[in-house]
Amino acid sequence: MVTVISTFAGCGGSSLGYKWAGFKELLAIDNNKNAVETFRLNFDCPIWERDIKTIAGKEILEFCKIKVGELDVLDGSPPCQGFSTAGKRKVKDSRNDLFKEFIRLINELQSKVFVMENVSGMMKGKMKGRFNEIMQALKDTGYNVKCKLMNAMWYEVPQSRRRLFFIGVRKDLNLEPTFPKPNKICIIVKEALKDIENKEWELNWVNHIKKSVIYPRICKMKFGESYQKYSPNGSGFTLSRNYLNKPSVTITKTVNHSASSDGTLHPIENRKHTITEIKRLCSYPDKFRFVGNFTEQWARIGNSVMPKMMYYIAKNIKENIL
Repeated sequence: MVTVISTFAGCGGSSLGYKWAGFKELLAIDNNKNAVETFRLNFDCPIWERDIKTIAGKEILEFCKIKVGELDVLDGSPPCQGFSTAGKRKVKDSRNDLFKEFIRLINELQSKVFVMENVSGMMKGKMKGRFNEIMQALKDTGYNVKCKLMNAMWYEVPQSRRRLFFIGVRKDLNLEPTFPKPNKICIIVKEALKDIENKEWELNWVNHIKKSVIYPRICKMKFGESYQKYSPNGSGFTLSRNYLNKPSVTITKTVNHSASSDGTLHPIENRKHTITEIKRLCSYPDKFRFVGNFTEQWARIGNSVMPKMMYYIAKNIKENIL
């Protein structure tokens, strides 16, 4: 059976994709308590709640009972807030350097393949220099490396979500990295939310917006529009109304989903999406469970790799590389 170890595993979006593709996950690692608790609810494989900086490759090898070079895939999505176009995009943001820890583990484990995911903002504007630095550092590990900007909506995720994927193949395997071919048809929001059963507690939560001073304004918002258009002071660009007959707008990790002018509005109803709905829009199964309050659950989903997208990547690696 093909094997994978996930670093920066979060709640398990990547892990679910690998599982669907037939991989055996030997270990997952993340240092966020809520993410780790969510992961444990949904997976049988071990997960360490630890800072990646404190973990040596030797310790991982001993725990997983494997030798250097035996692991099939090392996966990781280093935190990317410093690169994100939704943030302040500070080149020297310390979070931008966590990719170095992932590269260190590539060198120490020497997996046959590695996969690294990050935001598209990494290769835009003033961040382009950092992108080139990261690409060169990955190539210096002794792997053939390719990078591709992919949109999740072409891989059975009912959401427009662009992400960078780096795939490296160890040079002694004499193979080039490849990416899955996109589907020709995408899933729209109307299809994704068909026959959905929202829980009463989450409907009560999202309907709180009706008591907000901004409620009369959001009632005017059309598909794809931002609240900023109707805001008297020009704020609220992070609140938008979703589409109905297109894939969803990008579901982001909101800083405070309880804020009235933050999040994603239902395409028809004048309220925000529920957790059950965004699970569908992010390709999580209805039975996948999250822990914590509404804001924490939303953050886990919005910050994760889309499971169906990772399934296609993992399936391609298994069939065409390994």
